[in-house]
Amino acid sequence: MRSAVPAVVLGVLLLSGCGAHDVQELRGASGQGAHGGHGGHGERDVAAVGRGMPSPSPEPPVGTAAGVAFNAQDVMFLQMMVPHNAQVVGLVRLVREREVRPEVRELAEAIGVTQERESASMSALLAGWGQPATAQDDEHAAHGGMPGVSEEEIEALTAAPAAEFERRFLDMMIAQQDDASQMARVEVATGLHSQVTEMAGRVDVSRGAQIARMLVLRDR
Repeated sequence: MRSAVPAVVLGVLLLSGCGAHDVQELRGASGQGAHGGHGGHGERDVAAVGRGMPSPSPEPPVGTAAGVAFNAQDVMFLQMMVPHNAQVVGLVRLVREREVRPEVRELAEAIGVTQERESASMSALLAGWGQPATAQDDEHAAHGGMPGVSEEEIEALTAAPAAEFERRFLDMMIAQQDDASQMARVEVATGLHSQVTEMAGRVDVSRGAQIARMLVLRDR
């Protein structure tokens, strides 16, 4: 029987306008919200906030647009999220070609549409600031690089047999959305531009709801 996503849940999933995580870690993490911490981008900042330590202060401004200041963290967050979202959209396209449960397909399509719109808004902000839509591959190395899945992992998912594809897809999507949430939390803590930090807050909430839904679907 088809299990439709309740309207209130979809509303949360669509709030937002290192593929190396373990599903058990995400499912069983306590005291860290919906996601466990992980190495790479933002781990120290997120961990400090989670322990009740003072939140990091925003970085100094590096420019202004329409009279509103932005800093390097705002730029970095947007530049990392645009290609990260593109990877998720690519994973969603794989679902269209495979046999999965209707509720998994419905959720994947909703995520794909939302993140395409989200990326358009992020790219527009960067263009307005005179910043490139994406950074050089090594530009954010000091922050753990851009979390994501490798070409080899995507190829393995594409070649996965029918009996394994859906579970592997959900595992990969859970990891991707957790990475986005981690990046968003660092932006909320250290970003300066109010529109970007508010966007990051919505990203964190929506990704958390998506992860929760996908964990349920994975175990069903």
